[in-house]
Amino acid sequence: MSGPSRPLVTAAVSLSVFIGCGGPTSTFPDDFVWGTATAAYQVEGAWQEDGKGRSVWDTYTNDLNLAEGETANVAIDQYHRYREDVALMKEMGIQSYRFSVAWARVLPEGTGAINSAGLDYYNRLVDELLAAGIEPTVTLFHWDLPQALADRGGWRNRESVEWFNDYARIMFEALGDRVKTWITLNEPFIDAIIIEGAIRAALDPNIGPVPEPFAMPAELQAGQAIVGHHWMLAHARAIETYRELGLDGKIGIALSVSPAYPATDSPDDAAAATIADGLHNRWFLDPVLKGEYPEDIRELYATHADIGVREGDLERIAANRVDFLGVNYYGPARVRAAPESAHFGIAYLDNPDAQPAFNGEVYPDGLYDALMRIDRDYGGPLIYITENGAGFGPEDDRLVDGAVHDVLRQDYIRRHLIAAHRAIQDGVDLRRYYLWSCFDNFEWIFGYSRRFGLVHVDFETQDRIWKDSAYEYQSYIRRNGLD
Repeated sequence: MSGPSRPLVTAAVSLSVFIGCGGPTSTFPDDFVWGTATAAYQVEGAWQEDGKGRSVWDTYTNDLNLAEGETANVAIDQYHRYREDVALMKEMGIQSYRFSVAWARVLPEGTGAINSAGLDYYNRLVDELLAAGIEPTVTLFHWDLPQALADRGGWRNRESVEWFNDYARIMFEALGDRVKTWITLNEPFIDAIIIEGAIRAALDPNIGPVPEPFAMPAELQAGQAIVGHHWMLAHARAIETYRELGLDGKIGIALSVSPAYPATDSPDDAAAATIADGLHNRWFLDPVLKGEYPEDIRELYATHADIGVREGDLERIAANRVDFLGVNYYGPARVRAAPESAHFGIAYLDNPDAQPAFNGEVYPDGLYDALMRIDRDYGGPLIYITENGAGFGPEDDRLVDGAVHDVLRQDYIRRHLIAAHRAIQDGVDLRRYYLWSCFDNFEWIFGYSRRFGLVHVDFETQDRIWKDSAYEYQSYIRRNGLD
């Protein structure tokens, strides 16, 4: 680990970036919480250690070669190095650490016998965080479904609702006396619709690989809606259980939110943007915050597939509204009408940026627009930004003489924090910001090639080295704002 005092050259580089940004001082509310986020599969490693069962991502990477030969079998080895990582976060000033639980580490078969060694790990991690003055925020599910449950139909099987609820109850009872912030599920649109849909297509010879998963054929995407619905039921069921247990805390969900902007002012492009917004945003915002699905998208899906809604489902979802909404924002979508497109007659424009980020166009105003829209359309819910961050490739993440001068990442973070602060000033009840991510880690199908962290990780030696962005983020936390 490297991160004592900031080199003068680092300060000079950062200053040269931020002088051009301008803008007034942005001080956040006194109770604002500054955090970072990770996910179990991306950081823990120890993939077969201490009784852990297989997850679908263990299968995707080890057996199906989904990440071109790379795996998260070791990742950044946080399972063994969590004390070192917590100490690093304490030094950085991190106030809350969002991490996820590997379901198969606690329940190797997904249901049934508890693996006490796996549960002990999360007890130790929570205690270590609290001892360091860092609040643990626990995500119950961040994409790594136990393989044993996938073999039983996974989330497509309606029984998955109770599988998840039983698992959630175990975690609530084990950690609920100390963990006060819970997230049921992470990004149903990205995993339940896009990733699962693309993998189902690739493994089914009757469908075949999808070249552009975010623009998959309408029939394939509609066929994933039942999976997303089971996520919504599982989410509601877990909230119901949490409240039945009478635990003292807040529980919510993390949704990917990507504002959809029409390519032109034409009515056709405006209609295309409405469809894109419905597919990505409203399809999950509406049930989470209104207890219903948007009728326009429900009709689109229903022409292709049964979305799985049964009597009483929406009532259960509506009765278990979140305490807070987690917003994961990376960039917007630019959309045009495309009658020839098999993806609901719409098409997405290419990223216009000269130096593109991995997760889309850099557009801080999109974060502001998303926050304001949620506040306006959904009754002013309490909001946490549960993910926001960027990676730009080796030029921005190059390690030279023990330092990483990630100028583009620093600029991205600062500009998005300015947008978040503007939303607070304009009335949004935004109280937390979790930067993605604290550490470079295993980036799903992209393996180790895409770095998002504040902290550079040498994946061979496991050395941790603070990037310039880590020092900058530390300074924001100390001042509770930006100069």
